[in-house]
Amino acid sequence: MCVAAPGKVVEINGDTAVVEYNSNKVNANKGIVDVKVGDYVLVHAGLVIQVIDENEALAMQELFSELENL
Repeated sequence: MCVAAPGKVVEINGDTAVVEYNSNKVNANKGIVDVKVGDYVLVHAGLVIQVIDENEALAMQELFSELENL
């Protein structure tokens, strides 16, 4: 089972989005999803699979943080 954590798109270079997760930046292909800088997204296997609402993304980030502290 895979869990996709939400990240924020901070840059777009052609078909690649730079996505930030807790100060770490990764490249993800945005080929199947229309994204823009500032969007929160879910990435699986290097591919943006979904744009999500900012409130949902922040709630998920908080939940993951709580789980790490258990």
